[in-house]
Amino acid sequence: MLMSSKLHAHLTGSISRQCLHDIWAARQKQDPDLTLQDPLEAIPPDKVDYDVQTFFPLFSSYIYHLCDDLASIDSYSTRSVLADFQADGVVYIELRTTPRAIPARNIGKKHYVETIVNIIRKHNADKTNSMRAFLILSIDRRNTVAEAHAVVDLAIKYQSAGVVGVDLCGDPAKGNVGIYAQAFARAKAAGLKITLHFAEIAESGTDEELETLLSWNPDRIGHVIHVKDEFRKRIEEENIGVELCLSCNVHAKLTTGTYADHHFGYWSKTGVHLSLCTDDVGVFCSPLSEEYNLAATHFNLDRSALKELAQRPIDSIFTGSRERRRLRNIYEQWDG
Repeated sequence: MLMSSKLHAHLTGSISRQCLHDIWAARQKQDPDLTLQDPLEAIPPDKVDYDVQTFFPLFSSYIYHLCDDLASIDSYSTRSVLADFQADGVVYIELRTTPRAIPARNIGKKHYVETIVNIIRKHNADKTNSMRAFLILSIDRRNTVAEAHAVVDLAIKYQSAGVVGVDLCGDPAKGNVGIYAQAFARAKAAGLKITLHFAEIAESGTDEELETLLSWNPDRIGHVIHVKDEFRKRIEEENIGVELCLSCNVHAKLTTGTYADHHFGYWSKTGVHLSLCTDDVGVFCSPLSEEYNLAATHFNLDRSALKELAQRPIDSIFTGSRERRRLRNIYEQWDG
């Protein structure tokens, strides 16, 4: 089985359709008047062609309404996501989520984060689990400055409990990222790591935006699609980790062409700390093992190259030397 690290995984986007169905079935038993459609009908198992226009409404109009209580966040979704990744051979994961308040359920953002942190803590404390998990809190591009600082406050508060970084995410066509500079500076000053969704679409790949994001000295950046050569050079020179998501980019038509045309081909030949990722496996239905299979198939990678690829993210993980040593020990004993 492939042993891999997962550095770009949105918690809610990683919930399988079957898990969503289980949540829906439990909710329906409690509330026979539930009007939400069965997820297996609302999100058909064979549908993976979500683009920027349809992807974000899927969450705001459906998934968030279904997963809106502690039972769905705790007993079902988070535990299920961790179990699914571990079953797929992932040995290290940094889940990310935007803190949510659910007033109708009397759930505040602090309660939401604390619930997930506690699940991750219990997972890591179980010595039978082969995967270690940590949490990144996300600032959505649609957040206000105050909301962004509130996310950083929570990240700092739970830093000792497993929160390792702060992310910039959300609809790449929305917002002015410049307003978050101080929030990310605070996170950096507190010892938190930074990862940013970077140049997902042409509108978020302007020189102005990329200059702004790079000025925050990010530790990793995700997607990295609409990037001029001058920025590629800076990313290499500054040794910034790169998170690439094959299936997401192809299915959502964020890139042109097929898998073989993906910019993985460019970055794999550089010296950056490259991390192959799934992005939203619950939406695009491609587990991390399949992403490695796609890379092997379309970029002619043999077992040795796959093992090298699996090790490339180690120096860009957000938890430090102890986990790096654990991962290197795993790969020393793994034949690829």
